[in-house]
Amino acid sequence: MGLNDKMRMHGLKAIVLAAGLALAGGMAQAQTAPATAPAAPVAPAAEAPKAPAPVAVESPVATAAPAAATEAAPAAATPADPTLNPDGTHKTAPTPGIGLPVDKRIGIQPQVTKLGETAAHFHNWILLPIITVISIFVLILLGWTMLRYRRARNPNPSKTSHNTLIEIIWTVVPVLILAVIAWPSISLLAKQFKPAPDNAVTIKAIGNQWYWSYEYPDHGGIAITANMLKEKGDVPAGTRFRTDADGPRLLAVDNRIVVPVGTPIRLIATANDVIHSWAIPAFWIKIDAVPGRLNETSFTVDKPGVYFGQCSELCGARHAYMPIAVEAVEPAVFAQWVAAKGGKMPEAAKPATAPAAAPAEPAGNTAEAPVVNATEAAVTTNQAATGNTDQ
Repeated sequence: MGLNDKMRMHGLKAIVLAAGLALAGGMAQAQTAPATAPAAPVAPAAEAPKAPAPVAVESPVATAAPAAATEAAPAAATPADPTLNPDGTHKTAPTPGIGLPVDKRIGIQPQVTKLGETAAHFHNWILLPIITVISIFVLILLGWTMLRYRRARNPNPSKTSHNTLIEIIWTVVPVLILAVIAWPSISLLAKQFKPAPDNAVTIKAIGNQWYWSYEYPDHGGIAITANMLKEKGDVPAGTRFRTDADGPRLLAVDNRIVVPVGTPIRLIATANDVIHSWAIPAFWIKIDAVPGRLNETSFTVDKPGVYFGQCSELCGARHAYMPIAVEAVEPAVFAQWVAAKGGKMPEAAKPATAPAAAPAEPAGNTAEAPVVNATEAAVTTNQAATGNTDQ
C-alpha cells in the first residue's frame, strides 16, 4: 500500500471517527432533553398553593361531647321511684272509705271522676226515687187487694174483665217512666265510650290467668306486671307480703299503675287467654278484655289517691285473685315516675321542627355548596305507632 493510500485511509478513519462522535453527541443530547423538559411544568406545580394543613376546629358536637359525658354520669343513674319507699313498699296508703270497699256499707263508692259523679247522681236522684215509689205503690196495691177482695169481705167476686181507663193508665205510665230514665241513661252510656282527646295518657291493660300486665306505649313502652300480694303467713321468710299501706286483703298488688290527676286516660283492654274484665268502681269503669280484640274507654281522675278494683268476668279457678290497683298522683310526680321506669314524657320525645326548605337555585348557577364535614345525631322519637285501634 502506497503512501497516498495510507493517507486516504487515515482521512477516512478521521471522517468516520468525527461522524461517530457527532452522532454520539446528538444521542446524548436527545437523552438529556426529556429528563430536563418536564422541569418546566414541574415549576408551576411546585409553585401551586399547597393544601392547607388540617386545622383542629371544634365542632359543636365535639365541644358538647365532654359536657355531655360529664352530665351523663349523674343522668345514667336511674332516678328513684317517687311512689315507693327505699325498701320497695308503697309510700301512699289508701284513704279509708275512698276507692275501696267498706264492710257493711250499702251504696256506690265515692266517685273521683266526672263520669262517676254523673252516674252516681243519676242512680241516687233518679233511679232510686223511681224504684222506691214503684215498689211502695205495688206493695200498697197488693195489700189493699188482699184485704179488700178476700173471701170474707167479698163472698161474690166481680166478673169484670175489661176496663179501658185502667188499661190506658197501666200502658202510658210505664212508657213515661221509661222515657224519663232513657234520656240520662243513654247520655251516660255515650260518655263512657267517648274517644279520649289527643293529650290522653294511653295505658294498655292485658288480662292473663291470673294477673294483669300493663303497657305505656306513649311513654317509652313502659311495661308493668301486677300480682296480688299474699298475706305474711302465706309466703316464705324474706318474701314481700301485704301490709295495710299496700291495701286491703285480696286487693293489694306488688306494682300499682300510676296515672296523673286531671289528665285524660285512654284505657285499651285486651287479653292473652280468656275473657277478663277491667273494673274500678270509684272510676265508674268496667270494660271487657277479650283475646284478639282491643276495647277502649277513657276516664279522668280528679283526686289523688289509691283506688282498687278486680277482674269482673269469671275467668277460671283463681278469678278472685286478679286485683287492680291504681295510684293517681300529680302530673309532676307522674313525670318522675315515668323517668324512674326508664320512659320519657311525649313532650320530651317529640322531634324538633324541620327547618324550612331553602329556595331552589337558578338553573344557571352551577356553583357547588361547600361540603360540611359534620355528622348530625339522628332524632329519637318516642311517639307510639298509630293504626290498629279496634275501638
